Amino acid sequence: MIVRALSLDFFRNYLHLEAAFDPGVNVICGDNAQGKTNLLEAIAYLSTASSHRARYDRELIQFGVDHAFVKGEISARGRDFTLEARLGRGVRRQLFSNGVRLKSAGELSGVLNTVLFCPEDLYLIREGAAVRRRFLDGCICQLRPKYAEALAEYRRLYEHKTRILRDWEEHPSLLDTLDEFNLRMAQTGAMLIHYRAHFVKRLREVTPPIHRDFSGGREKLDLQYETVSTVTEAEGSVRQILAQLLAHQESHRRAELEARQCLSGPHKDDLTVELDGVPAKQFASQGQTRTAALSLKLASRELFFQETGEWPVLLLDDVLSELDRRRQEFVLQRITGGQVFITCCEELGLERLGAGRAFRIQGGRLAE
Repeated sequence: MIVRALSLDFFRNYLHLEAAFDPGVNVICGDNAQGKTNLLEAIAYLSTASSHRARYDRELIQFGVDHAFVKGEISARGRDFTLEARLGRGVRRQLFSNGVRLKSAGELSGVLNTVLFCPEDLYLIREGAAVRRRFLDGCICQLRPKYAEALAEYRRLYEHKTRILRDWEEHPSLLDTLDEFNLRMAQTGAMLIHYRAHFVKRLREVTPPIHRDFSGGREKLDLQYETVSTVTEAEGSVRQILAQLLAHQESHRRAELEARQCLSGPHKDDLTVELDGVPAKQFASQGQTRTAALSLKLASRELFFQETGEWPVLLLDDVLSELDRRRQEFVLQRITGGQVFITCCEELGLERLGAGRAFRIQGGRLAE
């Protein structure tokens, strides 16, 4: 998968940008706060219609204007695509593929796959469960359109149920709709658990060998998927998981009403990482957690390749500067093949990366 060209209007600090890229390595150099991360964010947005650092689309629009535009010329699966995202304040975003408006972000699945690795991801292991759920969701949404649709629906239902639980004492009639929301949340939640469990199963096959090479054979990594306690077989059928979710909801009904919070469902799932049989979150050193996080990201890249037969576009946002020389070299050796974007504050010699192009960015302007 290749991003041949990118056009931006009023996206973050970009007044206007027109850029063409190398199908191999693209190094983006520049001082801090010049737009390096914004550029990678725009590319990633075209693959998932979401940002790793903005909750709402309006945060992506330049101050003082009411709209933004992102367009990418993409080569994937032996075809050429033009992906467009039109963002506006107070209006719903519009997504297009080859001029045809898409009904949902899930329809982007399989067109442009990206793996983004930023400095915050180095703490993927030690942060709370939400960070690791976001990692899983970001991967699966790009591979499975039905998952992306189910995730969006679950989030919408969760917000509605949260409002019901928050306000039911002041408005008792809200409880009349609680059973309906519980059922629909269990139905979509069962799909999320099913897809997550199967993706983690594949991660468990791919990640440990990468980590073993990365650690010089000194450490053994393992992954576990943690979900709702009543789900006895997360890799089982959606129907089986649904029944178990409904049972968990019923057992927590009184507690949810008293706490005024949604306590039952896959919105609390976690991906736990163990090193040599002990939880990495509590016991691993900083170097070990960084190695484990890198291994997860590189494993997801390989899973994308196994699934699609094409390497996803790899976006390395100022990560190499955070790593020691040994880890830098390991990453660079593992990312041969496919298109790569690397941002850095200092010139990064292309001789370490193979042929490619180098750009310098200043104030939202890109020059080769």
